[in-house]
Amino acid sequence: MAAVRLIVARCEVRYTGRLSAVLPEALRLLMLKSDGSVMVHADTGGFKPQNWMTPPTVIEEEPGLMVVRKRAGATEDRLEIRIAEVLSDVTHDMGEAAALEKEGVERELQELLADAPPTGMRLVRREWSTDIGPVDLMCRDEEDGFVAVEIKRVGTIDAVEQLTRYLELICREPGLANCRGVLAAQTIKPQARALAEGRGIDCVEIDPAVLRGEREPDLTLFA
Repeated sequence: MAAVRLIVARCEVRYTGRLSAVLPEALRLLMLKSDGSVMVHADTGGFKPQNWMTPPTVIEEEPGLMVVRKRAGATEDRLEIRIAEVLSDVTHDMGEAAALEKEGVERELQELLADAPPTGMRLVRREWSTDIGPVDLMCRDEEDGFVAVEIKRVGTIDAVEQLTRYLELICREPGLANCRGVLAAQTIKPQARALAEGRGIDCVEIDPAVLRGEREPDLTLFA
């Protein structure tokens, strides 16, 4: 179910990770989305949250405390929200249509690529498990090296970060130290492509119509 949780609370927020920041106790709006996104808003600053955490995250709650954790390279980003008073705590069902549409498109792309992996690759397994979730496909290339393929409708910076975290965990597994990554998407944002290239991650733009055999591939389909 696609849902959003809205909490209006008097709270203090501490962020630790690549840097540290403290928001002193004040009345704030906490927004928690079903995809793991967490945003901390105040009644100033327009649409931009004062602090936030993008998925994938782990959220832990106990009375008076919410902790949001996210792996970030070799370190961990951590958002501690100490709640002094809750004025409102409601969860709204946002409907399944959008979530199912996105999930359905990515699932179809995964199935199509599993049947016809990028040129020079062969499928080892779908949904290769890691401690923070499964990478979509694990393949082997022409030199028998392992390749982790993450599939998105749109390749964004968050998608690159997600694949980077998967690779860090996969490369710790025996025999997988040299596993490389491929981000496959219908479209890939220029900023995401630049970040991926800087991290040694290949980018592949895919056309579902080509994978279904509905039209001839472009020469650059898997370039």
